[in-house]
This record gives sequence, structure tokens and C-alpha cells, in this order.
Amino acid sequence: MNTNHTIIRLEKREEYRKVEHLVREAFWNVYRPGCSEHYVIHVLRDDPAFVKELDFVMRLSVQEHGPVDHSAAEKDGALIGQNMFMRTVINADDGRVIPVLTMGPICITPELKRHGYGKKLLDYSLEKAAAMGFGAVLFEGNIGFYGHSGFDYARNFGIRYHDLPEGADDSFFLCRELIPGYLDGITGVYQTPQGYYVDDGDVEAFDKLFPPKEKLRLPGQIF
Repeated sequence: MNTNHTIIRLEKREEYRKVEHLVREAFWNVYRPGCSEHYVIHVLRDDPAFVKELDFVMRLSVQEHGPVDHSAAEKDGALIGQNMFMRTVINADDGRVIPVLTMGPICITPELKRHGYGKKLLDYSLEKAAAMGFGAVLFEGNIGFYGHSGFDYARNFGIRYHDLPEGADDSFFLCRELIPGYLDGITGVYQTPQGYYVDDGDVEAFDKLFPPKEKLRLPGQIF
């Protein structure tokens, strides 16, 4: 599938609810019955750590000589993806506080996953973050996908995930330097921004603003 017929740009305020709907569809029943990510992005937009210059959406575009022959799920101009970043820090073992980024939620509409759109959106986002001078991105993800965009296990950079017991599986915790050598000589603990921790009751109340969907307990869910 040709991923060239896309536009990646900053999210517009009038798109907020459509983006939240996209995020809800992408994460529903993936990590838990239902999901909280659509509420998380709703909350994070008003967080002081939110980087509005790195709040992206991906849309399908119109070809110069007419619309692309997409499937029904790929209506021309449709919103198909999003990504966002938050400022956070590493508390270094030597007492320094190291500014870094974290990322997400990031998603592609379920109908178009595994067609290259996600990697294109991710690589574009990381390029823009690097251009702004940010040194590194740390977040929770699957190395099988994110490794193709230069991420490695954070442990290989000497960075530990907060509140994770020693010896526990940390393979979910990934890092990519945007400035080569930015984390040289640094060991320490990464801190997840507090805005990602949302109340289940608030999630339930927010979810009532969307069309009903069935929550299912499925294999592979982690919550």
C-alpha cells in the first residue's frame, strides 16, 4: 500500500473529538477491556508538559490528478493517525535532572495498521522533535515495531523505569537518542508525567460521550 498519499500536520482544535474517537477505536480492548487512551489525550492537551508543536495528525491526501483508489476504510482526506509528545525528565544518579521527551498515545486507524503508515508518522514525528533540539525520547512500547525507527531498550542507555522492582521485566521500556551521545555518562530513573495517570471513574464518565462499545476480556491484555 502506498503511504505517500498522506499529509502529516499539527492537530487543530476543531479536530479534538475526532482524534479522541480515532484513539478510542485504535486502543479499544487492546490492553484492557475498553480503553483509557482517548481520555488520556483529552487531559494531556491541557497539561503544562504537553508539546503543542509536536501534536500531529495524519490524513489521507488527494493526488494531483484525482483521488487515490482506496478501500472503503480509506476515504480520501480521512483522519487515519495521530501522535503527541510530553516533556519529562530523568533523575540522574549523580543528582542532575535531564530533560527528555515521552511519546503517545500514538495510533493508526485499525483498518490501516501494518501498512507502513505508523512508521511514517513515527519517523516524521521524531524528525520534528530532533529539529526542536530535544535530546531523547523514552516511552513504553514494543521493540518489534519501534526498533525499526531506532529505538532500543532503555536499559542499554543506563536508564531505569520508575517504581519497577530490580530484576523485573523492563523490555517494554524503550529509548531513542535524538541527539547522538545525549545520554552518554548518564544513569538514572525516568519519570512518567503525572498527566498519564487518570482516574478510572473519570475515564468511564468521559467514555459516555462516545457511542457505546462492548468491553471484552481478551488474551494478551495487560491490565
